Amino acid sequence: MTDILVVDDERDIRELICDILQDEGYVTRMAGNSDECMAELNRAAPGLMILDIWLKDSNMDGIDILSHVKRDNPEVPVVIISGHGNIEIAVAAIKQGAYDFIEKPFNIDQLLVVIRRAMEASRLRRENAALRRQDVREARMIGTGVAFRAMKAQLDKVTKSNGRVMLTGGPGSGKEVAARYIHGQSNRADAPFVVVSSASIQPEEMEVKLFGRESPERGVEQGLLEQAHGGVVYFDEVADMPLGTQSKILRVLVDQSFSRVGGTAKVRVDLRVISSTSRDLSVEIAGGRFREELYHRLNVVPIEVPSLEDRRDDIPELARHFIAEFNREQGLPLRALGEDAVAMLQTMRWPGNVRQLRNVIERVLILGEGTGPIEAADLPGAAEPGAGDEDGAPLSARLTTLPLREARELFERQYLMAQINRFGGNISRTASFVGMERSALHRKLKSLGVVTTSKSGARVAQIDEDDDEGV
Repeated sequence: MTDILVVDDERDIRELICDILQDEGYVTRMAGNSDECMAELNRAAPGLMILDIWLKDSNMDGIDILSHVKRDNPEVPVVIISGHGNIEIAVAAIKQGAYDFIEKPFNIDQLLVVIRRAMEASRLRRENAALRRQDVREARMIGTGVAFRAMKAQLDKVTKSNGRVMLTGGPGSGKEVAARYIHGQSNRADAPFVVVSSASIQPEEMEVKLFGRESPERGVEQGLLEQAHGGVVYFDEVADMPLGTQSKILRVLVDQSFSRVGGTAKVRVDLRVISSTSRDLSVEIAGGRFREELYHRLNVVPIEVPSLEDRRDDIPELARHFIAEFNREQGLPLRALGEDAVAMLQTMRWPGNVRQLRNVIERVLILGEGTGPIEAADLPGAAEPGAGDEDGAPLSARLTTLPLREARELFERQYLMAQINRFGGNISRTASFVGMERSALHRKLKSLGVVTTSKSGARVAQIDEDDDEGV
């Protein structure tokens, strides 16, 4: 059981409280002045504190100690006791974050009720934090393709450091999953992972959300930065952060401290910062929408998260992962993927990246009939490939408007481009799948005017003809 620290300058009082608590099964510690109290706090944070307001022969009173506790160990509930109780003291204690205020001489039963409630609230907070950390540790990186392995190798290099990381990539490409992976594999894995959704927080609310607030009406409200103390703060789509807030974040990165809105006391934080953006920040800087100094502070280790179209080899594994996830969480059918469905998924356009793939799989499972394998005909856009649906395959609807010879050439060109991209630019694998000799495929591509380069997954087939293993 988590212990309780009892702080009172009267020896009889603190020993009486400890005896009562020990009879109830609690483990206790004692301190008679502020120096002893701070030494106990530095040794190990308690599960709960019972703190006297007035401490004789001490450098700090109970309110001062309470401020330190709420700054450095905000999760520890503090019950204030005082023999000089009045409404002003109670209000001051609650404003500073005390769980409750009890006046001496106190009723033992009342004290035990307050302690049980405070300990239960503390237990629930710890369990919720543990569940959040477990969710972070279980953030899985799915894939085996070359582009995925290159990204993951970069992520693994930064997990054990405290260096700031900037993740770039298109919307839905998995930047937050990458950030959670870094955290889950780091030395801070048991500490909080707090997401700041820069795009979804209203500009006028941003500073209160980040830094918290102090007011007579509400007392102390912790902000996201304070909640992330000891762990990781993740700035999602940092380009959307208001300019005024950017300058204050820059100061936090320099000082590792800040003041709450409406407050004057400095709040110290130990944070690792991971940021992400789907925009070109150099363009944002040139346009005066992002501070260049903040960019350099955040962009210590830049890592690009590849698009799904650069990870076509990973699509079957990702799709099966989502099928299993929806079965586990929503009870949707645990269906297999047919070979024709795999082929179509690998040749479809994915402007929404992994998020779009996840949505497509969920849609198929919800609207599909039966529990048999998912077939190509079950996929969105299968009836009219390329007819304009964002989920459609990249074969042009212009086919129906062309003479036979031109339509055949257009079909062959788009079909071969789709297959080359599907196999990551690997000519040998493409030739084997389409049933052609490698040299014949090269001649066909040349006759169709297909220009090839070294990067796979683009709308124009892109191949490194000197490297048959693809990229």
